[in-house]
Amino acid sequence: MLYKTRGIVLRAIPYKETYHIIYMYTEAFGRVSYLVSRGRGKKSGVMRSLFIPLSVLELEVEHLNRREMQRIKEARLCLGANEWNGNPVKSVLALFLSEVLFRFVKDTEPDERLFRFLYDSIQVLEGADEGIANFHLVFLLHLLYYLGIYPNTEHRREGLYFDMLNGIFTDQMPAHPHYLRPDETRVVVRLLKMSYENMSLYAFSRHDRVRIIERIFEYYRLHIPGFQEIKSLSVLQSLFD
Repeated sequence: MLYKTRGIVLRAIPYKETYHIIYMYTEAFGRVSYLVSRGRGKKSGVMRSLFIPLSVLELEVEHLNRREMQRIKEARLCLGANEWNGNPVKSVLALFLSEVLFRFVKDTEPDERLFRFLYDSIQVLEGADEGIANFHLVFLLHLLYYLGIYPNTEHRREGLYFDMLNGIFTDQMPAHPHYLRPDETRVVVRLLKMSYENMSLYAFSRHDRVRIIERIFEYYRLHIPGFQEIKSLSVLQSLFD
């Protein structure tokens, strides 16, 4: 049976000699793996150009619940790929964030709120002309909410410790080593006020931005079993040297 859905490309990898496996997060089915023929000729080239990380596609697909890899019958670009190709900064950001999603978003059940967040975020990145140096920070922090591990911000204020293990702000030093000192918590409080609308107003040095990313991923590591390192992080960090 054929279905129509939108899908966000997370990764494309070669499979055997004539196929690619395309990992996507879809609106209708959650995370899905699609088997796509590499083929030859004009149509093959068009298909390959669509499956660029973080591209959003309009899809017509076969979907059988017991099948490990599904099939794409038709695909066309909705958002993303052309913009990434023409902009090296956006291309690296798309590569990095698609790897983050590939590592952390495993659910094969649809999540309308998560898909809407991802779709809206990609729209922001596609339309932004400048001020995107903090885009990935906003994305990573907001993604915590949709993964169900966003910190409890009820008592958020400067001068407190941030207990990363329990995701809370506290005036007592935690009895474990996974916490931020009050001077570091000040940065967290500032970051949690950042959004796509105001991200261009926040200025960080390269050193600060690297440190922030390290702390964000430390939080991910504490709350997501089987955390895997993000290989494209070094490419992203070199981008803003």
